[in-house]
Amino acid sequence: MRSRVGRAMTAAVLGGLLATGCGSGNDERASSAADKGDSADPVTVTDCAGAETTFAATPKRIVTSNASSLELLLRLGAGDKVVGTGFPPGKGTVPDELDAQAQQVKVLSKTVIPKEKLLGSGADLYIDTFASMNMGGGMGDAPTEAEFKAAGIQHIFLKSTACAAQSKSPVTDLSAVEDDITSLGAVTGTSARAAELVAGMKEKVNAVRKAVGGTPERKRPTYFFFDYDAGTKQPMAVCNRQVANAVITLAGARNVFADCDGDYKQVGWEDVIAKNPDWIQLAVRDRGSAAANDKAYDEAREWLETNSATKGLKAVEEGRFLRIGSERTTIAGVANADTVEKIAKTLYPGKVG
Repeated sequence: MRSRVGRAMTAAVLGGLLATGCGSGNDERASSAADKGDSADPVTVTDCAGAETTFAATPKRIVTSNASSLELLLRLGAGDKVVGTGFPPGKGTVPDELDAQAQQVKVLSKTVIPKEKLLGSGADLYIDTFASMNMGGGMGDAPTEAEFKAAGIQHIFLKSTACAAQSKSPVTDLSAVEDDITSLGAVTGTSARAAELVAGMKEKVNAVRKAVGGTPERKRPTYFFFDYDAGTKQPMAVCNRQVANAVITLAGARNVFADCDGDYKQVGWEDVIAKNPDWIQLAVRDRGSAAANDKAYDEAREWLETNSATKGLKAVEEGRFLRIGSERTTIAGVANADTVEKIAKTLYPGKVG
């Protein structure tokens, strides 16, 4: 039996094993009922440590920690179940057909949702993107699992992001992200739509693989993910356990910090200079509007072009920059496949349709 302490430390993380029903004969019935919003059989998901969280019924009132998990629910067709979010998406930053719906979701906080507000939200499910987060800024600590339970809230995470640091090998594909979407579809009664989203991701990534997959490793351009918002004094590298490593690899590039075991690591500019990347992604976090994002991209580029330590880098001198948001590269979502395609189209012009 799982201990309360173990659960509080690891938290319940969305993804992994699904247990539905008592045999393959029930699969079609369970799937059909789930897609209608009913729960024919309990759905069980596991966390990073294998501990289980079981849903006897489909959640009806969901709070999301940020725009990424909100966007996933909107894409799945479960947006009507969302009663609040933290880190809300800026206008126009989610797909056009979903933007109006996204803007109608109640904003519980522009950043991390304060503990008291989250527990009092009336939610029966909280979807968090990270396994642990310092609630800082005077907002108090994150709720314990006992507090979530007392409030009637089941607490799960996006496993491909939350468990990244614990991965035992480099992440070079999007299978963990696809598993998250599949699991989230089962939990919210949208399994058929989840299958469509996963199939679309696979189709897009496979097309890129077909176009650039034959490029020898040594001829693939090197690539540096510049997390501008993590600070410029000491850059934050995305390592080989982070989903960004998979995105970069699938696009036919070489993450210059793929030799770093973990999800993130603070490095020095001398390390970046030693790598001398062919391309640099100006990765900025959503500022709330396209205009504000463009301004941030411009600032990131200007910093690289004027800083004495970086202005001599090959990518900087040749103007080889990509303007792609941090979230769509580093956080689980359908947009990961879109980013693979966007990077590949830039690095291999004419090869990717």
